[in-house]
Amino acid sequence: MNGKGEPVADQWDPFDQPIFEDPSARALARVGVVDIGSNSVRLVVFDGAARSPAYFFNEKIMCALGEGLSETGRLNPLGRERALHAIRRFQLLARSMDAGALTVVATAAVREAADGPDFCAEAERETGLRIHVIDGREEARLSAQGVLLGWPEARGMVCDMGGASMELAEVSDGEVGARLTSPLGTLKLKDISGGRKGAKAHIRAVLHDLTAQLPPKHGRLFLVGGSWRAFARLDMMRRDYPLTVLHEYRMTAKSVSATARYIRTRDPEELRAETGTSQARMALVPHAALVLGELIRAYRPRDIAVSAYGIREGLLYEQMPERLRRRDPLLEACRFAEVRDARIPGFGKALHTFIRPLFRRAGAGRRRLIKAACLLHDVTWRAHPDYRAEVCFDNATRANLGGLRHQERVFLGLALLHRYKNSRENSQFQPLFGLLSEREIRDAEILGKAMRFGAMFSVENPSGMAALKLYPGKKRLELRLSAAAVPLFGEVARARLDSLAGSLGVEVVVKTGGR
Repeated sequence: MNGKGEPVADQWDPFDQPIFEDPSARALARVGVVDIGSNSVRLVVFDGAARSPAYFFNEKIMCALGEGLSETGRLNPLGRERALHAIRRFQLLARSMDAGALTVVATAAVREAADGPDFCAEAERETGLRIHVIDGREEARLSAQGVLLGWPEARGMVCDMGGASMELAEVSDGEVGARLTSPLGTLKLKDISGGRKGAKAHIRAVLHDLTAQLPPKHGRLFLVGGSWRAFARLDMMRRDYPLTVLHEYRMTAKSVSATARYIRTRDPEELRAETGTSQARMALVPHAALVLGELIRAYRPRDIAVSAYGIREGLLYEQMPERLRRRDPLLEACRFAEVRDARIPGFGKALHTFIRPLFRRAGAGRRRLIKAACLLHDVTWRAHPDYRAEVCFDNATRANLGGLRHQERVFLGLALLHRYKNSRENSQFQPLFGLLSEREIRDAEILGKAMRFGAMFSVENPSGMAALKLYPGKKRLELRLSAAAVPLFGEVARARLDSLAGSLGVEVVVKTGGR
């Protein structure tokens, strides 16, 4: 990280010994977490040695433990029964996966309910699992740590909305700052009298108190929680957004207002069916929309980002060795994929060294993507040759990778598509290309074609046999071949080099007999 908490692409070498092979990281090979929320109970088993969370298993059961809590002061009886059944099921599943000791946490509904301690005792009697009931500030801290897992450079405010509470936490320079909790949970808002007008007045009063304790700083607002994700899915649908990955999806205040109006004017059942949202979740979305609108009015964030990571990922982050936390989540995950899936693990480094002279002027962010592409360039080799390009693109754009904006996903996917295919014409992914500028599309094509050519020298040390040098002012691309490398430079290699030169807009000069 630099002084601003931003990842520095060249601070460590992603091609060195991967940290996930260290014993302290391998100890996280399986990490199981049960999150008992006010709306749902979820089991996540992480394949945790990689820096980006790999979801070995993920199951959620909507229990609505917190429904009616404001009126009765007790857990919803039906929800309690369902939650206990879920915990029993999750314990058996985790045991079969060798997930080790489960970490079980409960949040607002269990901590506020009069029968919360009795519920925890019953669960422990039946399963032997101890439930850790965390307070609001701890809930805010863990949610913020989940955001830091995906965004080491995160700067702004994390807002985690559940059924019985809403937590706020500041994040900056890789650290969690001030934290607050509030009663603005979606299930509690259902119990507010006075309809939409009464709920709005209640939300404004609570936010007035929150802003007095945690003043606006106009940074980024990171949204954590199922109701926010359901709202974002509706925003995507309204905008006809081409990429449906929720993590790192961005919204503006104007977009949020438009989607809130859209929700009010549409049949909820139609929206539910079109987005695949559960009925229980869809019933809470209008309340979440109200809170989000007022939250934006009160805090005036620069922009709004959706985080798929929260408490569960925060618990994984908590268990990571500090050296692993400091790694770039994108590059560490790509390194993990290369070791596991590539035909020649380690060739990504050689390929990067070979093509690097073409990208001398690239900034830190672009250099980071070039490294990631080289690590991933061959991990889909098992796919049918006719579909490798498409599989590469699909993997990059939809994989669970942290530290990657949507535009960066598409750039990386397009570069990998061109690793296997010269042309992108008539691609089924054409709508996604619109997320990039023409310059970015051209740069991704150049990167892909450079890797496509470099793969022709898949020997132990391609840079020892051949070297590329680009002279932008002279519009010349020079390939220098050693005598030993001449047999590798056949017709296919020549065609790939010419294609690369065409994308660069330069002429090719080939020199043989030395470097």
